Amino acid sequence: MTNAVAAKTLTLDVERRGTHTIVHCHGRLISSGCHLLYDQVRELLPGSKCITLDLTDLAYVDSMGLGTLVRLHVAAKGAGSSLELINLGKQIRELLGITNLLSLFGNMCEQGVVMKF
Repeated sequence: MTNAVAAKTLTLDVERRGTHTIVHCHGRLISSGCHLLYDQVRELLPGSKCITLDLTDLAYVDSMGLGTLVRLHVAAKGAGSSLELINLGKQIRELLGITNLLSLFGNMCEQGVVMKF
């Protein structure tokens, strides 16, 4: 796989801590990776009270990626769970700020994980 292709690929690492699940996202959340994130996180909802998306290694989010994050928030809420984002990069923080979505993904988990910028 070339570096250009690897940079566009979304990969996920899942870490379970009881009913709290952390999903470490790597790469770029663009239209080609949205189904992967949505499907994998949806599978985690029945066994998780809280799902944290760690965006430390997520370099970029496009409009489809943003829509996927909102869809996951709605799905989590419908399942009696919560979804939060931590370690937002500059581009992602600005995108969420411009769209007035920063407050949607705040500190909602009982584990006390704080939204980090």
